[in-house]
Amino acid sequence: MSSHTIEKTCDFLQSSLEKKNFDSIVFGLSGGIDSAVVGVLCKKALKKHQKILAVCMPAIHSNPMHLQDAKTLCTQFDIPYTIHSIAPYEKIFREENPTRLRLGNFLARMRMNILYDYSAKNNALVIGTSNKSELMLGYGTLHGDLACAINPIATFYKTQIFQIAKILNLPQNIIQKAPSADLYPNQSDSDELGYSYEILDPLLFYISQNFPVYKTIDSQFLISQGFDTKMVQTIVKRIQNNLFKHEHPLIQNF
Repeated sequence: MSSHTIEKTCDFLQSSLEKKNFDSIVFGLSGGIDSAVVGVLCKKALKKHQKILAVCMPAIHSNPMHLQDAKTLCTQFDIPYTIHSIAPYEKIFREENPTRLRLGNFLARMRMNILYDYSAKNNALVIGTSNKSELMLGYGTLHGDLACAINPIATFYKTQIFQIAKILNLPQNIIQKAPSADLYPNQSDSDELGYSYEILDPLLFYISQNFPVYKTIDSQFLISQGFDTKMVQTIVKRIQNNLFKHEHPLIQNF
């Protein structure tokens, strides 16, 4: 990872804005590393007449330190922000006694509803914050955190996001914290995925390089290359089970 890569990403953001004829952007800022990197990249990419807004959307059980980290980032990099709690909506939905999965999906989609409302109000494009590791694994919610107009970090694996964060001089609190969607107490990506990104990313990279069509992933070949058998079986199944998240809606042709 290099400063040149960051410059190219900023150029991509700027050119995408120009192609879509927008002068404003909005994104969700959780206090985690992905959205923090996106926020700083956007700030670096924008011209003086263009506007940026970070929206912090804590839930009932969100760790208050994440919100504080988000505020610190915005102060350090002069990023305008607003706080729009989703706790009132969560309180109502919890009356349905949802499963953890349903609650997580609801909160992710509620956050995106809010972002797209800010988008309509400010004539701003919604910027995505999902990295390539998450996208490959299907670790996201359709019409929730996966929804956006531009995603500047979709080609970077999670471990590369950490490298970019260091180059951008993000606050250490953000760089050092364990990755989490912060949808319920003590949630962590590694617990839900079964492996850390440091372990997952080499496998994901190898899959991407050798099996660009994910339906055709050869698990036995991956195992023969030295990857752990259980991890290969688990991750390949997860990737293939979530392929529907990459597909456009089916339309009948007459």
